[in-house]
Amino acid sequence: MEGQTLNWGILSTGNIAHQFVQDLALLNGHKISAVASRSQAKATAFADQYSIPKFFSDYHSLFNDEDVDIIYVATPHNSHMEWSLAAMEAGKHVLCEKPLAINSRQVQQMVQKSREKGVFFMEALWSRFNPSILAALEMVANGELGEINYIKADFSFFIEEDRHERLMNPELGGGSLLEMGIYPVFLAYLFLGMPEEIKAIGQLHPNKCDWQSLISMKFKNGIASAMSGFLSQSDMQANICGTKGSIMLHPIWHESQGFEFLQSGKTKTFIYPTRGKGFTGEAMACKKAIDQAWIEHPNWTHQNSLDLMSIMDEIRKQIGIHYPIE
Repeated sequence: MEGQTLNWGILSTGNIAHQFVQDLALLNGHKISAVASRSQAKATAFADQYSIPKFFSDYHSLFNDEDVDIIYVATPHNSHMEWSLAAMEAGKHVLCEKPLAINSRQVQQMVQKSREKGVFFMEALWSRFNPSILAALEMVANGELGEINYIKADFSFFIEEDRHERLMNPELGGGSLLEMGIYPVFLAYLFLGMPEEIKAIGQLHPNKCDWQSLISMKFKNGIASAMSGFLSQSDMQANICGTKGSIMLHPIWHESQGFEFLQSGKTKTFIYPTRGKGFTGEAMACKKAIDQAWIEHPNWTHQNSLDLMSIMDEIRKQIGIHYPIE
């Protein structure tokens, strides 16, 4: 398939789907062939806005469309597994929004389906393909920071009451941890690996979703602090610290456009702008993988998603976050 156009089907028409298709429009070799929403009016409006030739009011019609190669799953957290499994069962490749599922048991089922059907499947953790984070990883690999032994990252902002229905809805897998906390936990995992010890506390809504969570992690060669929340506005920067130097990713760090490198008391600024909003990186990764007939991408593998969700499971267990779907 190398060199051929990758035809996308967009599942759901929420805000992140809009951002994703706007970025796809910046890329050669990618085409949005169809969109599906449970609302015919929303599907039609989305298709009209982005000149998408086909639109459906049910998801299975999208999965059965022969012109679609890959499905971008942008539904709420609680239905990621259901629709990813259905799309892969129909033989489609899948890029599924983060968090990949509600728990690691669900992620395992999704990974098994990818392997069973021989289709590409990846969690849309776009920060893994952010140019600043890629550059930071390269500097670490080159030894410029020495041994990494401390990660600090937060992701917190105040949400108005009119957003509580979705972001704090337990039926949808709501709360700050799965919505935003996955990013700082991901960063710690990316640079330090699997934690040996986790200590987590949280401030819970009566419905058992977390308003905010704080996680401390101990690794073989370091420690990390991760925080997420919907009650306060944090600086939303992240620090990667080693024995020879440190990096401060510019806020909002998970979509950073650059960083400060501090070494021997001197600071140097590096700028790494994203193409578009930054979803372009993961889209290009999908195309490369599918062109090469891979079922996972080496930069963010099935095992990486399983590892990350297992960490999130333990954090939720300690804080007391539980979802009805479980």
